[in-house]
Amino acid sequence: MRTPAGLQALIDDGVIDAVLRPLKSGKEAAVYVVQRGDEVLCAKVYKDMAQRSFQARVQYQEGRKVRGSRAMRAMGKATKFGRKEQETAWKNTEVDALYALHEAGVSVPRPHGYFHGVLLMELVTDDEGASAPRLGEVELEAEQARWFHAELVRDVVRMLSLGLIHGDLSEYNVLVTGQGPVIIDFPQVVSAAGNNAARAMLLRDVHNLRASLARFAPELADTHFGEEMWALYEKGDLLADSALSGEFVFDSHEADLDAVLMSIEDARQEAIIRQQGREAAEQE
Repeated sequence: MRTPAGLQALIDDGVIDAVLRPLKSGKEAAVYVVQRGDEVLCAKVYKDMAQRSFQARVQYQEGRKVRGSRAMRAMGKATKFGRKEQETAWKNTEVDALYALHEAGVSVPRPHGYFHGVLLMELVTDDEGASAPRLGEVELEAEQARWFHAELVRDVVRMLSLGLIHGDLSEYNVLVTGQGPVIIDFPQVVSAAGNNAARAMLLRDVHNLRASLARFAPELADTHFGEEMWALYEKGDLLADSALSGEFVFDSHEADLDAVLMSIEDARQEAIIRQQGREAAEQE
């Protein structure tokens, strides 16, 4: 096949020997099966993103650390340089997360390096050596579904213990192998401590998995692993090997709306007083 432009530099530098075939293509990246010596790997080539795609990423980027104050200022102003830096940071986030998660024992593709903006990693296969299917493409026995659910919850806990949340976890980015599920695609990974929507994203991830696997093991629909692990995380009690029950007692207390409104009004009055003080200082 004709070598994609994004992979030619890797061939020129001897990082890979050949491109065998395309594997999949999405909005943000195209993945190819490549040859390196006796190894068959996959290469993720990121696509250039339009401005509208950056806007969709805002919810994920809150709380992320950016290397360099100049880059941070440019990203905030959405300049041409800022968009380029934002794109670079988006790619680096997945690379950094993949290495950290693999090191922590999360079931993810083994990374093999990042070259010329291309992520080289393990090709995940099924028992016959073919590219592993996605979770949404297979039918499971009830026992297998329970096993997959337990493995995936364990991996989400290990991620959260590192302060990370996948942010877009579903049956479409979980691969099925004879050794268990493998989680893929991490460019939108979320900082659990720095993102105001972290809890909501974690629950969405866990609930997506629950809904997918409950089709084969209906009792999973009554579990609340996401709520349980987040409660432990908030208290600082979540460990990579924390044993969860899937049970959770929801707070049934009604919110004190009057107290909330009073707090809002107090904050508003304080803001008015501060603004009046600034205006008075400017007039002196």
